[in-house]
Formats: sequence, structure tokens, C-alpha cells
Amino acid sequence: MADTEQSRRRVQSIEVGFRVLRVLRMAEGPLPLREIAARASMPPSKVHLYLVSFVRENMAYQDPHNGHYGLGTFAIQLGLAAIRQLDVVGLAAETLTELRDKTDCAIYLSLWGDRGPCIVAKADGRLQGAFLIRLGYILPVTTSATGLVFLAHLPETEVARAVAAQAAYDATRGDIPTPTKEELAESGERIRREGYSSSAGMLNRNFAAIAAPIFDHSGKIAATITLLGPTDFMSKTRLKDFSKMLLASTEAVSERMGALPKPAEKAAKG
Repeated sequence: MADTEQSRRRVQSIEVGFRVLRVLRMAEGPLPLREIAARASMPPSKVHLYLVSFVRENMAYQDPHNGHYGLGTFAIQLGLAAIRQLDVVGLAAETLTELRDKTDCAIYLSLWGDRGPCIVAKADGRLQGAFLIRLGYILPVTTSATGLVFLAHLPETEVARAVAAQAAYDATRGDIPTPTKEELAESGERIRREGYSSSAGMLNRNFAAIAAPIFDHSGKIAATITLLGPTDFMSKTRLKDFSKMLLASTEAVSERMGALPKPAEKAAKG
């Protein structure tokens, strides 16, 4: 009962906090504390407590000159991320099904989250048997084709944070070696040069994966599409054919996202 009551209090607290955020979202500009409180139908003292927390987390900011409050940089980033994620998921949906139908393999779309690559959409394949990966599954960053693709294209600071978190987790298990910085750098160069990453037996010893990035209009990685099939099915010939197929698909989605093809890479592939 105590846990249930505490959970309810936490949810109610979040809901009350969003009343404040909604006022900031609907405002045409920064507002004084009393105006925010009036629009949220809350006491100014209570609103102030929420605003202090929101400012600390960059969900809101306070103008140093007049003390008015507005939405912060994290709120802006959150909104842009939501738009980007919704766009790429919608644009890639048909591609996942097409790849599945052409290869009989399972196809996954992953986005980068605070804990690593997260599977947000999938098309289950005929050849995966009982090995099903659920939506919301967080893939390891250094021991999956998907994770390595993200590491090859993310900013160095984000890569360092993700690798450190993965290393700390691997250390608790003791059975998975973490790649060295040099190995990851070499892997990243190869992935950027070839356009994709491949792995065998990492998530499951009987399955192999190929992953390639989707880029947005700014040239940054927005998502990754991964093809997963049985290792005995993924012959060298199929690996080559499926890689070309996957790259064509991710490049098509990237172009729909506004990304420009890189002439040097296009020439190299030709």
C-alpha cells in the first residue's frame, strides 16, 4: 500500500508539473511567476518550486533581467527530438516491411536513447524462429552491429559516455570483453567507409546482423535499420546482396529525411 500511494503521489506530482509546462508552452513569450500561477490555477509558491526544478534541468529558464520564465533549451531539444523520431519511424515503416519480404529476415529500426540504441519498430522475419526481439529492447553499444553503427556516427563526447556505461555494465557480468578505444576507432572508420556494420553471434550465437544508418537533413544519424538472420543462412553471397539492399533502403529513407548524398562515398561505391 505504501508503494502504491507513493507511486500515485509521484504521478500526481508530474501531472501538476505539466500544468506549469503547458502554460509556458502556450505563452507567446516569457511570463512572470504570478501570471504563470494564475494561468495554471496554482499558488505562486507551489509554482515556484516546480520552476526551480525545471530551470535546474533546463526545461525552463529565468530571464536574469526581469525574472520572467520561459521554456528552456532541453524543452526545445525534446520537441525537436520528438518530431525527428516520429518522422523517421513513419518514413521507414514501409521500408522495414519491404526488406523483410525480400530477405525473409527480421528487420529492426532503432533510435538512440539515453541508455543506447532502442528498437522502436520491427518487421518479424520468417527465418527467426523463436528468437524474437521485443520493441523497446536496448541493444548493447559495443557488441551489436546496431550499436557500432551509432558509435561510428555520434559525437565523441556521446560515444565516450556510452562506451563507459557499457563497460561498467560488462564489468558486472565478467563474461563479455569491452572493445578497446583503438578497436572502436578502427571499427568506426570501417563502418563510415563501407556504410554499414555486420556481426555474427553477438546477441545470439545462431544469428548474424547487418546494420546501416539513416541520416537527417543536418547530416546527423537519426536511426539505424538492422537486418537479422540465421548465421547458416547468411552466406557470403547473401551478406553482400543484403548489404547492398540495406544500404539502398537506408539511403532512400535518408534522402526523404532531407539528407544529401555524399559524392565521394557514391563514387567509391560505384
